[in-house]
Amino acid sequence: MSKSRFVFLGLALALFGGAAGPVAAVPSARPVVVDVDDYGADPTGRTDSAPAVAAALRHAKSVDRPVRVVFSKGTYQLYPERAETRELYVSNTVGADQRYRDKKIGLLVEDMHDVTIDGGGAKLVYHGLQTAFASIRSTNVTFTNFSFDYAAPEVIDATVAATGVADGHAYRVLKIPAGSPYRVNGTHITWLGETSPATGQPYWEGVDGLQYTQIHDPKAQRTRRGDNPLFNDVSAVTDLGGRRIRIDYTTAAPPADAGLVYQMRLIERTEPGAFIWESKNVTMRSMNAYYLQSFGVVGQFSENISIDKVNFAPDPKSGRSTSSFADFVQMSGVKGKVSITRNVFDGPHDDPINIHGTYLEVVGKPGPSTLTLAYKHPQTAGFPQFAPGDEVEFATKRTMTPLADAHAVVTAVDGPSGMDHDKPLTTMTVTFDRPVPAGVEIGGTVVENVTATPSVVISGNVFRNVPTRGILVTTRKPVLITGNRFDAMSMASIYVSADAYQWYESGPVSHLTIRGNSFTRPSGPVIFVEPTNQVIDPANPVHHNISVEHNSFDIGDVTVVNAKSVGGFAFTGNTVRRLDGSDHPPYTSPLFVFHGSSDIRIARNHYDKGLNTSVVSD
Repeated sequence: MSKSRFVFLGLALALFGGAAGPVAAVPSARPVVVDVDDYGADPTGRTDSAPAVAAALRHAKSVDRPVRVVFSKGTYQLYPERAETRELYVSNTVGADQRYRDKKIGLLVEDMHDVTIDGGGAKLVYHGLQTAFASIRSTNVTFTNFSFDYAAPEVIDATVAATGVADGHAYRVLKIPAGSPYRVNGTHITWLGETSPATGQPYWEGVDGLQYTQIHDPKAQRTRRGDNPLFNDVSAVTDLGGRRIRIDYTTAAPPADAGLVYQMRLIERTEPGAFIWESKNVTMRSMNAYYLQSFGVVGQFSENISIDKVNFAPDPKSGRSTSSFADFVQMSGVKGKVSITRNVFDGPHDDPINIHGTYLEVVGKPGPSTLTLAYKHPQTAGFPQFAPGDEVEFATKRTMTPLADAHAVVTAVDGPSGMDHDKPLTTMTVTFDRPVPAGVEIGGTVVENVTATPSVVISGNVFRNVPTRGILVTTRKPVLITGNRFDAMSMASIYVSADAYQWYESGPVSHLTIRGNSFTRPSGPVIFVEPTNQVIDPANPVHHNISVEHNSFDIGDVTVVNAKSVGGFAFTGNTVRRLDGSDHPPYTSPLFVFHGSSDIRIARNHYDKGLNTSVVSD
C-alpha cells in the first residue's frame, strides 16, 4: 500500500471511527491569516496605519485558533495618537514616575496564544515616543520578517563635516542626518522630534548638547563616552541649509575632531523599545531593528525568550550611527531559557545585552513569616517581583552571600500589579512558607527571586561600535557564551556583577562558560567579574565555576581577566596575541588579576612574546 493511502486511511479512521478508536477531530495545520491591509493599513506609507493595525490585532485576538498577522512588502507609518495605550511599569526605565506611566504600543499582542506577526518584508516607521511592539500575558508568539525604524530618533548624530579658523576664531560645520529636525535660535540649536499631526507640537525637544553624549569615530570604528565640546564658547550658530550648521567660537584653537560623530540625547527612558511581559515562548527572528526609541527590548517576568538573526544596527541609508537610545536587550526576572543567537549589535548607547534579576531590600518585618521589601533604584519599580510558589534567597548586602538556611517559598504577595497605580509602587509585602531566617536585617538584607532566573545561550553574535560592556550577565542557571565576535568594546567585553548597592541587579553566577569567542581591540579588563560585596572572603565567594576556554584575544596593553570573589575560575586553551605583532618591550599590564578568589587554574594557553603573563592575586 502506498504512503498516501496509509495517510488517507488514517484520516478516515480518525474522522469516521473504526478500529483505530472513537471519532476524533483533526486540528487544522494552518493558522488563520489576518491581513492588516484588509483593515485599512496603508503599505504605500502615505497615511497613518496605527488604527488599522490595532484593529487587525484586536480581531486576531478574537480568533480561537493559531493566527498569523501579515503585512505587505511596503512601508507603514505608525503614529502614537491612535496606537494602543496601556499603563505599564518597566524595569530599568523611569520607575514609578507617574508622568510616564502610560505607554503607547504600535503592535500589541495581549492575552493571545499561538500568534505570529509576519511582516512579509515590510518596513514599519514609528513616530513620536512609543514602544514598537509588545507581548503581554501571551504564549507562543513570534515577531518576524520586518524592519522598523523611527522617523525622528531621540538621539542626534551630528557629524563634524569641517573645521577651521577664520578671522582668528575657530569653527565647526555639523552635518545632521535627515529625520532630525532642528531650529537655530541665536547662539543655540533646538533639536525637535517631528511635529504631531494631532497637536501641531513636536513630540520632544532639547537644546544644544542635550544631556548626554557619545563620540563615534567612523574611521576607527569605535564609539566611546565623553565630553561634548560642540557648544562651549559659542559666538554664533548659522544654518547653512542642506542640513549643515556652522558653529563659530570665541576661541582660536582649531578643533581636532573633523570626521567624528557626536551622538547626543536626553536621558529619560520613557518607553521600552519593545516589551515582553508575563509571556512564554516569545521569539524575535529575522528582523532589522534600525533604531530602538527610549530604551531597548525588555523581557520582564517571562519564560523562554529567543532573539535570532536580528540586525540591531542603523539603516545604512539613514546617515546615522546610533541604533538604540540605551541598551539593546535587557532581560529582567526571566525564567526558562534565554537564547540570543546570530545577531548583530552595532551602535547602542548602553550595553547590548544585560541579563539579571532584581534584589529587593528588606525595609520592614510586619510578621514572623512576612517582610516588607523595597525597590531601591529609581529606574525600577511598579511591577510584581514575586508570585505565590516562587522560591527566594536571602543574602547579606555586605557580603553578597546567602544567609544560613537562606531559601523560602512565597505564599502571598501584596504589592504593585505592573499595570496600575492603586498600590504603592516601590514596596510590597511578601509572606513565606516559614519564619524568615535568623540574620535578616532591615537595611542589611536583600531578597532575590531565584525562580525567575534563566539559563542562557549567547552564540554567534557580532558586537561592534559599543561604548560600554558587550554582555552583562548575572544568573545562577547555566550560561554559555560561545562563538561571538567582540570588536573594540570601550569597556569590558563580558561583565559579571551582582549588585546590592547601586543598580540592585541580581544575582550570582554558578556555571558560566565563555568558549570559542574572539576579542579584538578590547579595552581592559576584557572579562571583568566585580560583585559589589563590601566584605570579601575567599572562603565564601559570590560567584562560582567560571570557565574561559579556547578563545582568542588580540589585545593592546590591557588585562584580560580581572575577577573578584570567585570560587573556581579556569582559563585554559586560549590564545592571547599582541595587536602590533611586533617584538616591542613587554606590556606592563598583567594579564590576570584576582581579588578574594580561590581555585584558580590557568593552563595550556598560547601567549605572544612580550606579554606580561604574571598573575596578580590577593
